[in-house]
Amino acid sequence: MSFAKRVICFFLFLYTLPVFSANILIPMDEVQKNHLKSYGIAFWVLQENQDIHWLLNYRGGSFLLPFSQDIKSECQIRGVSFEVLSDAQTTHVFDEIASPEVNMDAVKLQKPPKMAVYSPQGKKPWDDAVTLALTYAEIPYDLVYDDEIMKGDLSKYDWLHLHHEDFTGQHGKFYAGYRNVKWYQDEVRENLERANQYGFSKVSELKLAVDLKIKAFVEAGGFLFAMCSATDTFDIALSAEHTDICSHEFDGDSMDEYAQEKLDFNKTFAFHNYVLETSPSVYEFSSIDVTHTRKVRQDEDYFTLFDFSAKWDPVPSMLCQNHNNLIKGFMGQTTAFNIDCIKPNVLIMGENKTAGEARYIHGTFGKGTWTFFGGHDPEDYQHLVGDPPTDLNLKKNSSGYRLILNNVLFPAAKKKKRKT
Repeated sequence: MSFAKRVICFFLFLYTLPVFSANILIPMDEVQKNHLKSYGIAFWVLQENQDIHWLLNYRGGSFLLPFSQDIKSECQIRGVSFEVLSDAQTTHVFDEIASPEVNMDAVKLQKPPKMAVYSPQGKKPWDDAVTLALTYAEIPYDLVYDDEIMKGDLSKYDWLHLHHEDFTGQHGKFYAGYRNVKWYQDEVRENLERANQYGFSKVSELKLAVDLKIKAFVEAGGFLFAMCSATDTFDIALSAEHTDICSHEFDGDSMDEYAQEKLDFNKTFAFHNYVLETSPSVYEFSSIDVTHTRKVRQDEDYFTLFDFSAKWDPVPSMLCQNHNNLIKGFMGQTTAFNIDCIKPNVLIMGENKTAGEARYIHGTFGKGTWTFFGGHDPEDYQHLVGDPPTDLNLKKNSSGYRLILNNVLFPAAKKKKRKT
C-alpha cells in the first residue's frame, strides 16, 4: 500500500473511531466550558430512557454517558465539553473509582424526576435562582402554587422547589418598606382572596395548610429543596401550627401573647430553639437567620463544603459535587442559618465556621428528604427587590449554582444500600 493510501486509511480510522467507543465523559472539573448546561445534558439523556453514571469526586463529579452521535451532537450544540472514551479507558476509570484508596464512587442515575416549582403566577419584583438554573440548563419543570397543592397535585411530582416564599402569612414582612407600593398591596389582596376561597379567614391559615401538605409530600418520599425565606418560614409555620404569630398589621388581630412559649419544635424539619421576631417593621422572621447579626465582609464571605465519603455517604456526596469546595457567599432575606438553632440530627454540608453559620443543610423526614440552602442568588451578592435577574450565560461555571443543580439530579439516583 502506498504512503498516500496509508495516510487516507489512518484519517478514516480516526474519523470512525467514535463508532467503536463505549462512552462519553462529561468532565466537571476546571476544563468544563459550561458546568450548568452539563446537568441539562445528563437530564436529557435520562429522558431518552438511558442510564448514566455520576462519578462522585472523579474530576469534579463527572457524568459518564453511553456513546451516541445524538448525545455528542447535543453536547456540541449546548457548548458542553466532553471526551469520548474507549472500552479500555472506561474500564480504567471504573477501576480507579473502585479503589478503596480513593474517595470516589459511581452512582447510577436511571429515571429523571418529575419537577415542580412552588411559585406564584404572574410577574413579581424578584426572580428565583432555581428557576433561572432550570431554564438555563434546559431542564423541564411545572409551576405549582397554592391551588395545585390544595387540590393534591403534589402526588404527580418527585421533586419540589420552594420559591422565595413566606409560609407564616406575614406577606414576606415587606410591610415596613412596601406597604404603600402597588405590587405589595396586590399580593396581600390576592393571597387573602385565595385563603377565603378555601374557607380560611387568614392568609396564615392557608399557608399553614399548604405547609402541611408539603410536609406530607416529603414524608411520603418526596424530595424538597428550598432557598432563602422559604427555608426558615417553612419550619416556623410548622412550629406555630396552633398559635397566632402574626401581628394585627398582617391578619387584623393581635398575635398570641404567649406565641414564643407555644412553639412546638418537635414538628419542624431543621430548626429549634429560635426566637420569633414579632415586630412588623423588622424585615426578619426569627433568630434562625443571621443576616442582621453577621459580621462578614463581602470580600471574605465564603463557605466551605464538607468532604463526605463517596462510598459510604453517597447522598451528601452527590449534593456537594463541585469543582470548588470553597463557595462564594451571597445574601438573601434568609442569608444563612444560626448553627445554635439547627437540630443536632441535621446534616450540615456547607458552613462558615468562623461566623458560626451554616449555608447548606440536609435531612430526612419519613421516606423523603429535604435540603435548605441559605441566600437568594449565588451570583448576585445582595439581590434587591426590583433588581434584574442574573444572566447565567455569564455565570456558566458557577460553583453556587452547581449546588442547586446537584439537588435536581440526585433524585434520579438508584437507591443504594449503605455498606456494612
